[in-house]
Amino acid sequence: MIRFETINEAGRRLAQLIEREEIPFEGEAVVFVGALGICVRRMAEMVHDKYTDPAVVCVDTTGRYVIPVLSGHVGGANELARQIALVTGGEAVITTQSDNLGLWPLDTLARTNGWGMTRLSRAAMNRAIATFVGQRPTALVVECNDAGARRMTDNLPQHVSLFRNYADYKAAVRSGAAFELLLIVSHRCYPASDVPTLQYFPRCLHLGIGCQKDAPVEIAPQLLAELRAAGYAPEAIATIATIELKQHEPLLLALSQAMPWAMVRIYPSSELAKIKIPNPSQKVFEVTGCYGVAEASAKAHDIHSRLVVEKQKGSLSQNGKISHYTYALAEDAAAVRQGHIEIVGAGPGDPELVSVRGRHFLEQADLILYAGSLVPRQLTACAKPGAVVRNSATLNLEEQFQLMKEHYDRGNLIVRLHTGDPCIYGAIQEQMALFDAHDMDYHITPGISSFLAAAAELRSQFTIPEECQTIILTRGEGRTPMPEREKLHMLAVHQSTMCIFLSATLVRQVQDELLAGGYAPETPVAVCHKLTWPGQQIFRGELRNLAQMVEEQGLTLTTLIIVGKAVDNREGLSRLYDSKFTHLFRKGGTAES
Repeated sequence: MIRFETINEAGRRLAQLIEREEIPFEGEAVVFVGALGICVRRMAEMVHDKYTDPAVVCVDTTGRYVIPVLSGHVGGANELARQIALVTGGEAVITTQSDNLGLWPLDTLARTNGWGMTRLSRAAMNRAIATFVGQRPTALVVECNDAGARRMTDNLPQHVSLFRNYADYKAAVRSGAAFELLLIVSHRCYPASDVPTLQYFPRCLHLGIGCQKDAPVEIAPQLLAELRAAGYAPEAIATIATIELKQHEPLLLALSQAMPWAMVRIYPSSELAKIKIPNPSQKVFEVTGCYGVAEASAKAHDIHSRLVVEKQKGSLSQNGKISHYTYALAEDAAAVRQGHIEIVGAGPGDPELVSVRGRHFLEQADLILYAGSLVPRQLTACAKPGAVVRNSATLNLEEQFQLMKEHYDRGNLIVRLHTGDPCIYGAIQEQMALFDAHDMDYHITPGISSFLAAAAELRSQFTIPEECQTIILTRGEGRTPMPEREKLHMLAVHQSTMCIFLSATLVRQVQDELLAGGYAPETPVAVCHKLTWPGQQIFRGELRNLAQMVEEQGLTLTTLIIVGKAVDNREGLSRLYDSKFTHLFRKGGTAES
């Protein structure tokens, strides 16, 4: 919640402007609009502790300077100041050293990423921060692959050395490498080090448990000790799961109290019975209706997760009675550090039109496999040193897959770079079928399709109010047959804006079908060749002359044909800016600034 304090009418008007922007902020904050000196005196009574003080931001009455006063990055005042500066057009005056140097705030990383972290005294934490901000030699061990870990590895300060596992770090130390601080991002636990150490625990583990009726709560610390002995940190456990039959067991409550950060999940036997597990038991099935409570419960959160600890049996002797229990531990599939394939949409050709996300993957990739006949090689110029960049034009599908799998099996990041948006005539279906068959991890980053680039280069809006509200993306019928209902003469009946891909060599057939389907001979057309590439070509005309335009220019590959009244249309203005459409205006008819 944000509270505003002001000293005059100008301040109140500025506070109202900031409020109207509905700035997202979690926690308690005070925004003081006025002089910094007055703010400091007014807020002095709030100063107690950096970990509990509210965020305080001071804004001068002109909105020119926005200054975090209390709880900069711990309480969120720095980020709030940046948001306010965007509203006022002012400058956020940030004085926190780690922020100004672009360094990770070690004391808030866990909260920001939803991680656990080792408990340090405030003095120890401050020493670690001072070492890090002082840019002393720091080792970073990253053994998980969640979003927070990727952000760290993608933005590595110069004084930080990255290790993909703890064993590599120890090997470097034995070889003479010296560090003054060790940061670990892992779900595993490690012995104390001679170097000051701060460990973060991504919550990527899932504990499944089973037990006898009324199993004693003393099992809980014993079970957690066994997990630590196996090398896994309870601080990384995200869920504690079991079957409905055991949901009221005291042991479940005791585990929940020992790990309050973990969510308790209860599953019906019918759901657990569907999960394939490595150690099924017919006896367990007869009692519970599923083939293994611990293993199935551990995997129920994500059936693609892998069991890092298969079913373990334990017992506790107490007052002459022996109580038995079982447990298993699963790891999120997404958190496993393994090979990954990112299918990236390159956009229409201009290297600056690839998405920020796509550029990020290109910069980080160990292998870039690009469609050289359609994608300019300049898009791969951002590859990191040592990356392999290959043109797929001379490789068949099997050869492309084998190259990608070779890198995947080494744990590398592979970018398969396709023109435009890969999901539109991108020929990725066969590749994804192979990835699925080999249980490989992959994802798609969308790209700007050439039909969007065509609209931009033509300065045309492809939808005309009350005239044309549909865009059809299609192709002519060549070697690939078209369904009867999707042949061009059938689609032409709609008189929509039609974007025709991969059809320059079929242009006479395309023209005849469009005319037969109902487009008038004078319908505007545009032929776009190598959109956004250096030397792009755009030819405008009428449908009756479409084939002549394409053939005279000798156009074949990377040619897009646009047909419809929307080409260069400036008639039929949008009604969105009509005063009757009040959703763009404030109540009472006052235009929103």
